[in-house]
Amino acid sequence: MGHKVHPGGLRVGVIHTWKSNWFTSKKEFAGALLEDVHIRDHIYGKLAHAGLSDIHIRKDKQRVTVDIYTARPGIVIGKSGSEVDALRRELHDMTGKNVQVNITEIKRPELDAKLVAQSIAEQLQNRVSFRRAMKRSLSSSMRSGAQGVKVRCGGRLGGSEMSRSETYSEGRVPLHTLRADIDYGFAEAKTTFGRIGVKVWINKGEIMPEGFERDGGAARLGEVDARRRRRGALPGELEQLGPTRPGRREGGRGRRPGPGGGGGGGGGGGARRPRRRTEAAPETPTPPAETTPAPADEASATPPTTEAAAPETQAPEATE
Repeated sequence: MGHKVHPGGLRVGVIHTWKSNWFTSKKEFAGALLEDVHIRDHIYGKLAHAGLSDIHIRKDKQRVTVDIYTARPGIVIGKSGSEVDALRRELHDMTGKNVQVNITEIKRPELDAKLVAQSIAEQLQNRVSFRRAMKRSLSSSMRSGAQGVKVRCGGRLGGSEMSRSETYSEGRVPLHTLRADIDYGFAEAKTTFGRIGVKVWINKGEIMPEGFERDGGAARLGEVDARRRRRGALPGELEQLGPTRPGRREGGRGRRPGPGGGGGGGGGGGARRPRRRTEAAPETPTPPAETTPAPADEASATPPTTEAAAPETQAPEATE
């Protein structure tokens, strides 16, 4: 069975907080939870075309505060605030409490997974090629500063008879790293040949604990320890270094020992024997040619002669 976990729910209490903040007794818990579900369903249904990303709810005994995060705040607010006033009255009728609605604009919608998934779903409904829509959203998110993006579409892609899923990714998306700020979004495209689900994961970087300073701003903990070991740890630093990673075993992967108990290729442990380097013999320098001193009276007349003179060539004898 699959063990799929929502990336946001996995990081609640570590780097993220809850999207609903209130406290009630055990008897009133179910009613308060159901009230949150109705509020979110009503807002998503009424403002489905406004590019909503997230809804946060804070409640107490007398007031309900709703924070709406959207990429199109003008549509949510309406002309002179008419849409917000109508929404506030509707929520007041649902809850029976004083309702305060706050609108927050998302400056960079390319880094919001929910908005990216909605954009791809709208393109699929307009009969755009799914590969083109996925790759376009992937490149725009990476240009906006994301460290990694993964997009998956599933359903009758391209109107085919058999449903399938295709995935495109770029960068790194570490789902098991809890300090990685990974945003997850899901949307459905309602096409004429069925529904197509769109899932988007966006890695926005790592959220480190307070007081933690990175070495150089971009190095990981293991890289810092390795760098200290290479330059030599100072006194007192050796105890602070993390565990070393065991090096790779030389030789083939998974070699079986030979019949004699040794390795299959040579050594006892299957290790590769180091190749002996052959060094070229050093060149012997040639001694300089010796010169014969000439007599004093002939030194000015004849130049010095060398012993390494070329031998005279004899003329071949004539044969009868």
